[in-house]
Amino acid sequence: MILSFNFARIPNIIFGAGSLNELYDIIPQFGKNVLFVIGETSLKKSGKWDEITSIIDKKSFNYFLLSISKEPSPLIIDEAVTKFRKKNIELVVGIGGGSVTDAGKAISAMIPKEDSIKNYLEGVGNKIHDGEKIPYIAIPTTSGTGSEATKNAVISEIGPEGFKKSLRHDNLIPNIALIDPELMISCPPSISAACGMDAFTQLLEAYVSPKGSPMTDTLALSGMKYMNKNLLYACSSGASNIEVRTAMAYGSLMSGITLANAGLGIVHGLASAIGSLYDIPHGVICGTLLAEATKINIKKLQEQDSSGKEGLKKHADIGALLSEDKTEEIGKTDENCSKLVNILDRWTQELKIERLGKYGIKMEDIGIIIEKVGLKNNPVKLEKEDIKNILINRL
Repeated sequence: MILSFNFARIPNIIFGAGSLNELYDIIPQFGKNVLFVIGETSLKKSGKWDEITSIIDKKSFNYFLLSISKEPSPLIIDEAVTKFRKKNIELVVGIGGGSVTDAGKAISAMIPKEDSIKNYLEGVGNKIHDGEKIPYIAIPTTSGTGSEATKNAVISEIGPEGFKKSLRHDNLIPNIALIDPELMISCPPSISAACGMDAFTQLLEAYVSPKGSPMTDTLALSGMKYMNKNLLYACSSGASNIEVRTAMAYGSLMSGITLANAGLGIVHGLASAIGSLYDIPHGVICGTLLAEATKINIKKLQEQDSSGKEGLKKHADIGALLSEDKTEEIGKTDENCSKLVNILDRWTQELKIERLGKYGIKMEDIGIIIEKVGLKNNPVKLEKEDIKNILINRL
């Protein structure tokens, strides 16, 4: 039986190689005063920024530029909004990875306000954003967060009292998500690996989430199918292959759509906690924890009675999908669950995803992390000892 579900709206999606060229006809639909939010170096080094500015100069657009070098903090957003609030910005365009996409989303939402973004962050402030914003176009240059398809912007403040929280409203979904895989070709292997593992984690966690629906299940499996065939290639011999990059871009997009509707699990619960305490790339946290978290989730589901059957079947579905043995029988639940864990372990090793200890996390820090962790929509309840084991195994 299909249970009741809601499905959030998505942006107007323009997808495909070369689709960046459509931007120059889209901008006049919103106005001529444009704020571009980009990464600090990658877009410029690739030559794409020069190409973009050459065209918009000919179009006589009045544009401003803001470069983002790290995950957006309240200070970064507040300073940007103060700088550009009086510039009569009619359109914000974010071109970059997840941090840039979220920063652009937050800036477009806060320009109409007069106070700090902190006041509107979930679990931090005491105000609820009303959805008023400057129109926003999200143009991802990595295949990772899927933020081009979501209604929230993740804002971080790192430190002992730090947080990683969302500014959220249905109207903050980008007006347009313009996804051109050609922009991702210059993405280096280490970033492609971390972003790819983040996107795959989102697809997997959305698929096994108790809040999933037939729609999210179908989209998540579709995204995982394309990422399975292309993730390793995108980080090695296929880095310049447009078909490989297109498949990765599609998987990332599906991850954003599915997480927005089915939620995420323990990996992202840990990522929020760790990311608020330590300066570690979000994709690295997800990538390094995914196999271990999946292993423990499966173990806990196997220990349950019939209530864990659906969760196990979903993990087995993914194992069967990812398995290179095309004759594998879908009904072999335990075998397919083992295949899933083995494949995720192999990806973690082959992609050289760093351990948490590389970033200074020590054994004595684990208790602090655990106290900040939420399970989100994990398919099974985990105890503190379970979460501790996940972290220790990737320290």
